[in-house]
Amino acid sequence: MDRLWTPWRYRYVTTDANADAQGKECVFCRILGSQSSDRENLIVCRARDNFVILNRFPYTSGHAMVIPYAHLDTLSALPAAALQEMTALTQKLEGVLRALYKPDGMNIGMNIGRAAGAGVAGHIHMHAVPRWIGDANFAGVIGETRIVPEEPDTTWERLAAAFL
Repeated sequence: MDRLWTPWRYRYVTTDANADAQGKECVFCRILGSQSSDRENLIVCRARDNFVILNRFPYTSGHAMVIPYAHLDTLSALPAAALQEMTALTQKLEGVLRALYKPDGMNIGMNIGRAAGAGVAGHIHMHAVPRWIGDANFAGVIGETRIVPEEPDTTWERLAAAFL
C-alpha cells in the first residue's frame, strides 16, 4: 500500500484539532462568534441548525463543509431535525458543486474523532470534496504544495450565489 504524507497539515491539525483538549474555543465556534463577515469567514449559507462553509485548507477547489451550530462531537448527539437539515444541505451542496465544477466524482463524509482523522475532532462536520480523474499528483508530497486552481473568494462567490 502506498502512503501519501501531508506534512503541511501538521500545524493545522495540532492547533485547531486539539482546541477542546487545550481548553480553547473550537475553530468553528470561533468563526460563528466572529464579528467578521460571512465572506471573510467563508460561510456560504446559514440555515436554521447548520451552516455551509468553505474549507480554509481545501484539498480541491470547491471543498466545503456542512457544520451544525451545536458543538457536538458525535453524530448520534445531533438532534433529528438538525441531522435532517444537515443531510438536505449536503445534498444541495453536492448538486451545486456538480453544477459549478463538473467533477468526475465526489468525496462526501465525516471523520468523527481524532483517531478517525478529524481535523477538528470536537465539532462534527460533513465534508464535500469534488474530485476529478487525475486530480492527484506528486506536488503535494514532493513540494509540500497543494494545487488549488481557484481563489477562495471566487469559490465563495460562486457557491454563495448558488445557495441563494
